[in-house]
Amino acid sequence: MNPILRPVITEKSIMDAHNGKYAFVVKRGTKKEIIKKAVEKTFNVHVVSIKTTLVKGKSARFGSRRTEKKFSPVKKAVIIVKEGEKIGIFEA
Repeated sequence: MNPILRPVITEKSIMDAHNGKYAFVVKRGTKKEIIKKAVEKTFNVHVVSIKTTLVKGKSARFGSRRTEKKFSPVKKAVIIVKEGEKIGIFEA
């Protein structure tokens, strides 16, 4: 099963993509070796390094009653690929 949940598409991640850094949200218990294998297999690139971080879950208020909803914490992986290789999702 693929540990990559979705790409992180922000202004910063698009700018980092020009330098070969790509950010993904991954499953929380996943180790770097498994993330590396999944990215190499899925996107057909060579991974140089991986940096992971846990992003704290936030809360927001919705609706007319202003009920609070809490979002779960996620694990974010920033992947640096070999120079000259690209991941197509981040191309603008």
